[in-house]
Amino acid sequence: MNPGRIKCPTCKRDLDWEQARFRPFCSERCRLIDLGAWVSGQRAIPGDSAVPQDETGGDEHSSKRDM
Repeated sequence: MNPGRIKCPTCKRDLDWEQARFRPFCSERCRLIDLGAWVSGQRAIPGDSAVPQDETGGDEHSSKRDM
C-alpha cells in the first residue's frame, strides 16, 4: 500500500512518499524540528505523567550501602 503524495507534518510541503528520503518529513531540517518539539515537551502523548521512583520519596526497595 503506497500513500502516494503526502504533506510534511512540519512545513506542510507536498511530497512524494517514494521519493521522500526523510519520510514522513521533506528534509532533515523538518525532522529535527519535530524531534526538538518532542524533546522540549511541546508535543506529548496524552495520558498520566509517569513519576520516577526517585522523586516520590517512598521507594522502600532502594539499595543503600551499609556504613
